[in-house]
Amino acid sequence: MKIGLLGGTFDPIHLGHLRAAENAREALGLDRVAFIPSGAPPHRGAAVSPALDRFAMVCLATASHPRFLAWDDEVRRPGPSYTVETLAGLRESRPGDAFVMIVGSDTFPEMATWRDPDRLFRLCTVAVVDRPGEGGLAGPAPTGPGEVTRVAGPGLPISATAIRERVRRGESVRYLVPDGVCDFIAKRGLYA
Repeated sequence: MKIGLLGGTFDPIHLGHLRAAENAREALGLDRVAFIPSGAPPHRGAAVSPALDRFAMVCLATASHPRFLAWDDEVRRPGPSYTVETLAGLRESRPGDAFVMIVGSDTFPEMATWRDPDRLFRLCTVAVVDRPGEGGLAGPAPTGPGEVTRVAGPGLPISATAIRERVRRGESVRYLVPDGVCDFIAKRGLYA
């Protein structure tokens, strides 16, 4: 099985994440796309909402798509969530599957600063999804033996930061996030 992996803080997951995953799924012929919320992201400050709430939102957001999955690998693991460790664990537990790491064009240049980037590039193909207003594959990144491919397609200019700010100001986020995520944010009082 060819599985796309889309990791992130997902604080909250929004329609831009889902559209990027769908672009990659179609362009690369992925059998599934697994969304993996980070438990403790090492490159950012602490997430605003708890890991289990972020995982719940990912579950709600992906539930209606037959090829989208929510995986809790990083939420269950204590300590910082390093992509290379997650990927190595998945390769060990699922030796028959091929993995494609899906990243946004804004994240791709940062990969050079991730833990053991050369090993990460040996463990998977990396697919860079264009984000509106970003320049694609520009910027320094590891150039190991792994393959890097660009994924074009319609993107949505939505950011989790802007969504959190809208909630804080008491503004609606409906149609920026899936309905179930919008309701979950309201019921849990997240970002207020």
